[in-house]
Amino acid sequence: MTNSTATTTDLDTKLEAHRVELTGYCYRMLGSSFEAEDAVQDTLVRAWRSYDKFEGRASLRSWLYRIATNVCLDMLTAGNKRARPMDLTDSTPLAQAALSPRPDNTWLEPMPDARVLPTPADPAEAAVAKESVRLAFMAALQQLPPKQRAVLILREVLAWKASEVAELLGTTVASVNSALQRARATLAEREQPGADATVSDPLDEEQQKLLERYVAAFEGYDMTALTALLHEDAIMTMPPFDLWLTGVKDITGFMTTLGAPCAGSHLMPVQVNGLPGFAQYKPDPEKGGFTPWAVQVLEISDGRITGFHCFLDTERWFPLFGLPLHIEAEADQVEEGV
Repeated sequence: MTNSTATTTDLDTKLEAHRVELTGYCYRMLGSSFEAEDAVQDTLVRAWRSYDKFEGRASLRSWLYRIATNVCLDMLTAGNKRARPMDLTDSTPLAQAALSPRPDNTWLEPMPDARVLPTPADPAEAAVAKESVRLAFMAALQQLPPKQRAVLILREVLAWKASEVAELLGTTVASVNSALQRARATLAEREQPGADATVSDPLDEEQQKLLERYVAAFEGYDMTALTALLHEDAIMTMPPFDLWLTGVKDITGFMTTLGAPCAGSHLMPVQVNGLPGFAQYKPDPEKGGFTPWAVQVLEISDGRITGFHCFLDTERWFPLFGLPLHIEAEADQVEEGV
């Protein structure tokens, strides 16, 4: 191996070591799984091409974050804010429920934990990282102007010093502190549904039993059992449809009417947005076995399910989670997705 080849390989390894944390940062900035991965790839390519100009006055990590921030700010100049259905419309009574899709770039997107959450040695740091990719916090971030968003993430989530953020953004410490105050005030004014979700890491015994009961109720399509697990003010969403439902009666009513084809589904656990989730497979009447239908993300508080969010664009989500696009009827013999 020549020295230049060895150097190139070494640089690739150094850059690649930062991919997961950079993806987490870009995901928080952009609210999109696929845009985040594109932004990180762009960041690493730019870094690779301009590495000979990197003078080492800052750490490699800081330099990469500066590039990633600029990439994200450029991508956000169009002003698009990713949203959840609750951010766009009022809750719809079941009697008026209609499935009206909106374009993909409307929606806050789910993300597998493994793609955005490094594994720090400090459990407290790991807990903060998980909380910072939960759907409610991600939706709140989307309410902030791009530079305030960057400041809040760098200061509150990644625990950078104000002076470090000021240097990264090419501004002053006073400006960083002011942006952080404004960002905190905005988030305090606009608390998102699901912000009170409490999930221990790992799941405690009560939460684990709740999920086991949920799987049994959903796979059995037992609305009485499901009713006992849902908070009375639980919310159900189904992007790309802008419909969202509130309350046990409307949720179970929807599941037995418009959602009736989900009866007989199989659920496979996934780790998504720092929360428990499931890949839902519906029975496949043509091929037999099961076909992908949704990635479900559950929000839990006080021993009940408060949020039940189903992302239906399976051709995009299931490969992202490393999940098969068909499983045989012997579902218990299928390996769980990554």
